[in-house]
Amino acid sequence: MGVERNDGARMISMMPRLLMCLLAGLVAVSAPAAAQTPSPQVRADGVVRVDSGALQGAVDDGVASFKGIPFAAPPVGELRWRPPQPMTPWEGVRPATEFGANCMQGRFGPPPAAGANAAPAPSEDCLFLNVWRPANAAAEAKLPVMVWIHGGGFTGGSGSSPGTSGVQFAKQGIVLVSINYRLGRFGFFAFPALSSERPDEPKGNYAYMDQIAALQWIKRNIAAFGGDPNNVTIFGFSAGGVSVHSLIASPMAHGLFHKAIAESGGSRDSVLTARPMREDGVDPNYPVSGETIGLEFARSMGIDGTGQAALAKLRALSAEEVLRGAPIQPGANVPRYETTPILDGKLVTETAESAYKAKRQPRIPLIAGSNSADTAGNRVRATTKEQFFARFGQWSAQAKAAYDPDGTAELATMVREANDDFGQAEPARFAASAFAANGSPAYRYRFSYVATAMRERMRAGAPHGGEIGFVFGTLTARPDSTPSPEDQAVSRMAQSYWVNFARTGDPNGAGLPEWPRHDPAKDLIFEFHPDGTASAVPDVRKARLDVMQLATESGKRAD
Repeated sequence: MGVERNDGARMISMMPRLLMCLLAGLVAVSAPAAAQTPSPQVRADGVVRVDSGALQGAVDDGVASFKGIPFAAPPVGELRWRPPQPMTPWEGVRPATEFGANCMQGRFGPPPAAGANAAPAPSEDCLFLNVWRPANAAAEAKLPVMVWIHGGGFTGGSGSSPGTSGVQFAKQGIVLVSINYRLGRFGFFAFPALSSERPDEPKGNYAYMDQIAALQWIKRNIAAFGGDPNNVTIFGFSAGGVSVHSLIASPMAHGLFHKAIAESGGSRDSVLTARPMREDGVDPNYPVSGETIGLEFARSMGIDGTGQAALAKLRALSAEEVLRGAPIQPGANVPRYETTPILDGKLVTETAESAYKAKRQPRIPLIAGSNSADTAGNRVRATTKEQFFARFGQWSAQAKAAYDPDGTAELATMVREANDDFGQAEPARFAASAFAANGSPAYRYRFSYVATAMRERMRAGAPHGGEIGFVFGTLTARPDSTPSPEDQAVSRMAQSYWVNFARTGDPNGAGLPEWPRHDPAKDLIFEFHPDGTASAVPDVRKARLDVMQLATESGKRAD
């Protein structure tokens, strides 16, 4: 398998910073070996035994939660920039009532939660997951399992956000698992000595190794919580949705999950797809290799050389030094997108786009979609309408007909719409169509509903991530607003579709508007409308998505 690239994907090559956006790359990793302990089991007193020891969770309002469960050894010291290793079994019963530390990151998103639900300060020791289940679920219940992969541009976020609590899913009969994975330079890093060290191990993409290790832990242990290891749905938003596509495309991840939901996760080639490991593999999209970025980082920290001595010094840096790096000097040529996945030839070998086109993905049910104002970054830029249309090359006339049919559209609106279409809406349609063509059940959506209290502020529509509180039923987690009855009704409807899909691979159920399978020959999309209703309707963006597809697949830039 090789890497398939197209210049249309270079639309976002001038992004000013790492964003929560598209990625697709194959990932694979061997999980930590299971410890030699008794088989997972639940005791009468609510203590759950997993393969590394016994856990005591907490019960509240009919939901049992188990927080801060380590699924691998702390990736610190000599384990920095290595695949996740087996967790050392513990003696006795380990309390599992508080979240583990978030992975190392800068300030991201809203202020952290306070009180009993707060996660500890970010730490390099962060490979924890959390489980919510119905309190009365027996070990033999075989409930559907949903695994949440958080977003954050691969530089922030965690599995302990109040907005993604698994309580409401558990009340619907789901075992919900949220996970942490290494971020930033801890999650993606290459260096010559790393490439030669332990050549049998995968390199570079430690974030994805963590995700797969967590899924393998779930496969081994989730039955102890009443979950069915043979009915696992992965779902994620933004970088988490990107990860969903990566896991789907990875042959080494096959069998670890059985359904997938990608929320605003793209699926096309992008600046976050995978840069080459070494200079001999660079191309116009990725002129700087992973190892070159690693060497530049080492030199910026006063570390010379490419061998084991230099690597030892890199591992001796504090976690804060790795996170922050050296101060940027005026005029310095600092590589962009330092923490992108790496084309290492073992874990990441091609894009999800090329895998989907070649029908190499497993035949599993998929939900893919985005929001009505899902602009995650300034990817498409233009100072005049002429410049905007010229970006579409030979398709400029079609772009004008799609984005400015009567000549009255504002340039800012056109740029915003094109950013949304390129980054999210068209790739979601591409993925759904590829799955449908491969014989898999595929469902496409657009989330256009905005919470009542936010409508004046979000007049353009539902923003990037605007669906999460509705899907998780966590609208009350926002301290600045009280959900209206209409908000709560939309939340119940959205979560019901997600729960039904996790149970059966079909989101439809009693009392819900029909959500038909995606048919590439039809122009329908299932929309959560601004008025709180939902239905399958002709896609008003079809002309826009068609020309964006033409521009992307023909190799013409639109940035």
